[in-house]
Amino acid sequence: MSQPPDPTAVPTAVDDCFRHDDRVLTHEEAVALILARVPAVAGTERVPVEAAVGRVLAEDIHAPRDVPLTDTSAVDGWAFAHADYAASNRLPVSRRIMAGRAAPDALATGTAARIFTGAAMPEGADTVAMQEDCRAEETADGLVVVVPPGLRPGANRRRAGEDLVAGALVARAGTGLRPQDLAAIGSLGLAEISVTRRLRVALCSTGDEIVRPGGPIRPGEVYDSNHVLLASLFSRIDADVDDLGILPDDAGSVRAALATAAASHDLVLTSGGTSRGEGDHVADAVDALGHRHLWHLAVKPGRPLSFGQIGDCLFLGLPGNPVAALVGFLLYGQPLLARLSGRAWRPPVRYPLPAAFAIPSRKTGRREFLRGILITRPDGSLAVDKYARDGSGLITGLRAADGLVEIPEQATSVVEGATVAFIPFTEFGLPPRQTATD
Repeated sequence: MSQPPDPTAVPTAVDDCFRHDDRVLTHEEAVALILARVPAVAGTERVPVEAAVGRVLAEDIHAPRDVPLTDTSAVDGWAFAHADYAASNRLPVSRRIMAGRAAPDALATGTAARIFTGAAMPEGADTVAMQEDCRAEETADGLVVVVPPGLRPGANRRRAGEDLVAGALVARAGTGLRPQDLAAIGSLGLAEISVTRRLRVALCSTGDEIVRPGGPIRPGEVYDSNHVLLASLFSRIDADVDDLGILPDDAGSVRAALATAAASHDLVLTSGGTSRGEGDHVADAVDALGHRHLWHLAVKPGRPLSFGQIGDCLFLGLPGNPVAALVGFLLYGQPLLARLSGRAWRPPVRYPLPAAFAIPSRKTGRREFLRGILITRPDGSLAVDKYARDGSGLITGLRAADGLVEIPEQATSVVEGATVAFIPFTEFGLPPRQTATD
């Protein structure tokens, strides 16, 4: 068996990265090739933290100070020294501490402070009792709080640096920024951060039989669902996408369109036209203008997938059938885009589940990705069934599925009840399937 590319190899200039051959690559070989050799785009920009969701961080960020900066109260209540509370659960109230004020002076021994959520703990206090658990009494000598027994030392106190310690690495360069990441960065007091520039992507469909939704359709034509699919996927990615429309089945037109797009984009992505049919001109155009480094994978669906470059612009040609286009984008387009944008890429997690289906016999030598539907068995456990029909043009199967069932190359069959690998669509950043009753 051939060896996959060395994933530790240092990426070189795009134009020297690959050598094209017609060998059919395995799934692992294709992913390793992409991860090892696709270079990140150059260029960064400063953006407001609140506008950075989905962007790729271009710098390591360390905490310049503890978060929180001082010990604070986690609740509205009463702060005191636990040692004083252990001696008597009736404590005279000596002060009132509001949130947002400077750290107060030391608390008088044997007393409690009325304190509110987020307020700085006074020196000498280490415990807070929740106000709803306590009873306040007016006496001749002033206000006294009665604290119920059983409160542990340090209760309801947030320690300085409890969330982040000064100097801690908060976010590493290459992180795809989520709202929770930005909240952590915002807690450091940073108003702007450095992110990689947005990718420039050209998206187009191919084929004389393809027409865009909104217009009339004739027998023999199909609406361009792939454009809707891929454009929607890119709405979740840090990229500016230009729509090149539909390329006709004409070699000259295809070549001219790809050459123009490659001159001003980081990636050209097409759907359809990558096979060797008489009307399939995309592959020939890429070969004429640049290099194809990957063509035909030992996978189903998505065998006729092309990957290459035109000058410094990368090219990804997805199959024309919608199921194959989505599978190809998720499995190979996502790691490509991650590397290109400088994002750290994590392989999707495979979850072992019992199969609620059987395949008596299958062709070996290729990785197969079935549309998987989660089901709950009578005992409450999960299993995964496959969509009943396998056609790669059936968009209905994509809508019904919760993810992909991965069948390895060497499997000759699948026995019902056997453990299979299930990849939820959520692992690719897609929302979970919903029904009308959800």
